Amino acid sequence: MNTLWMIFGKCFCLPLIWICTTFAGQPAHPFKLFKANNPDIQYYGRIDFSDPLRPRFWSPGVYIKAKFKGTSCEVIINDEVKDGNTHNYIEIAIDDQPPIRVQTTSKVNVIKAASGLPDTEHVITICKDTESGIGYLEFTGIKCDALLPLPPKPGRKVEYIGDSITTGTGMDLSRRPCDSGAWYDQHNAYMSYGPRTSRMLNAQWQLTAVAGIGITYSCCNMGIVMPRVFDKVLLRDNKIKWDFSRYQPDVVTICLGQNDGARDSVQFCNAYMRFIDTVRTVYPKADIICLSSPMANEKLSPVLKRYLNAVVDGENARGDKRVYKYFFSKRYFHGCGGHPDMAEQGQIAGELTAYIKKVENW
Repeated sequence: MNTLWMIFGKCFCLPLIWICTTFAGQPAHPFKLFKANNPDIQYYGRIDFSDPLRPRFWSPGVYIKAKFKGTSCEVIINDEVKDGNTHNYIEIAIDDQPPIRVQTTSKVNVIKAASGLPDTEHVITICKDTESGIGYLEFTGIKCDALLPLPPKPGRKVEYIGDSITTGTGMDLSRRPCDSGAWYDQHNAYMSYGPRTSRMLNAQWQLTAVAGIGITYSCCNMGIVMPRVFDKVLLRDNKIKWDFSRYQPDVVTICLGQNDGARDSVQFCNAYMRFIDTVRTVYPKADIICLSSPMANEKLSPVLKRYLNAVVDGENARGDKRVYKYFFSKRYFHGCGGHPDMAEQGQIAGELTAYIKKVENW
């Protein structure tokens, strides 16, 4: 059962979680603070470590893991609070329990991530659910009785390049129904197809994705396309150079084209092939899988499949035999704005997991 300490501030009760917006007061049970630069904390994804005590990240799907001992723990997360009122969502998972989705409420957030657990060892995973346009998060530390070393990171690595489908837009209706609240209230990167695929494969994941982005054209007057920002930590604003040596995936999936639409085929295919060449340059040993858009309608789907056939055949003919294609079995569109919903993201993950197992012999 959850327990709440005395605190001179504002606390919000959620299942298994308390979120408090100030450090004032003392918890009933004293914890030790383990700062963000503690070597027993594992980080995954494109993160800016300019300040090792406040690692900053924008991208959806960035996640942090730690092992603690005791019945409860707290995590401390700073939010950019972009535009003065925008608060990110995060996912918190303890051991194998169902994850809990939490929205930050302030600039500094003290989140009681678990309570009433058996007094043993537990693994916590904290994942950014909302995408880069919603603003950054900073992880500043974890408070618990003891922090313990985790096992080594999984040896398998997958990177998922994509748009709003990959970021998990419009899929989670647990807090607000479609067409209500802010446009990001239904985001859930942790439960999108990429992280779910990786969890089924026992692999690390990295989401390199921005809602609305394309290969040659992006929606919403963004002024960026994926080939232009692929080498950045903050993709949405094309800022902070990313060091590709920090993450070398075994598999890269590319799920783009939904926002490009049925445009000039030569322009699209040439741009797509150039992008594959860029990916191959930074990931020389990876298998690259080009995916059809799982939300494309009956008009767009055959067009994109025709484009991808030409792209992959062209790459194979040029000598790169480690470029593949996969077309999803049906359209997934029952979430907000025609996106896949929570159940459909799971089905997409099931299809992709089976295909990656086949390609990689995992």
